[in-house]
Amino acid sequence: MGPVGAVCPAASVWSVAQFRLQGSKVLAVDMAGDAVKAKNGAMVAYEGEMTFKKMTGGGDGLRGMVTRRLTGEQMEVMEVKGHGTCYFADRASEINLVTLHGDTLYVESSNLLCTDSSLRTGTSFTGLRGASQGTGLFTTTVEGSGQAAIMSAGTAVVLRVTPNMPLQVDPGAYIAHTGKLKQHFQSGVNFRTFMGEGSGEAFQIRFEGEGLVYVQPSERNTIGGDV
Repeated sequence: MGPVGAVCPAASVWSVAQFRLQGSKVLAVDMAGDAVKAKNGAMVAYEGEMTFKKMTGGGDGLRGMVTRRLTGEQMEVMEVKGHGTCYFADRASEINLVTLHGDTLYVESSNLLCTDSSLRTGTSFTGLRGASQGTGLFTTTVEGSGQAAIMSAGTAVVLRVTPNMPLQVDPGAYIAHTGKLKQHFQSGVNFRTFMGEGSGEAFQIRFEGEGLVYVQPSERNTIGGDV
């Protein structure tokens, strides 16, 4: 997987759609008859001939729709297809490009902006980490080969996890991760608790294994950090 901001080579073997950034807050996707899946309402402009179709249940059919209702992972998705360039943005969020080579991206549904149509989206059980945020016990998965665009409040930081160097992350700052990582939800002390601003016991996500974790410098308003 390439670093944040990496752009897929022009001669892609998995999709004709080309993802590129216009600044840091607008995603431009060049299409030649193919399609992408994007967050519903995220299209801000387009050039050429495009069609837009709302996809029920995040584009995963009946099974995906039922799963999302059970897990609380809300994900309204539209399919954009055509010839030309389509531009996507959402609330001036910073946009980060992730290239997948047959692996899986685990991402908070609210942070997923756009994916190649060839990539499969679903849900994955994540245990207590999800419960701590009040968003259920699952997170969104993106699988296959192609590109995805994820959003962050501020410029995202990519942190590498190795077997000798585990990582602790505040649940409110977590965006996504890739690789062979195990998550553990553990109690601990974060900066808010240390400064006397916490309202209860602090919790963190501990990542172990080999992979990359994406975090944002601005925490979401969740109950993930203090329960």
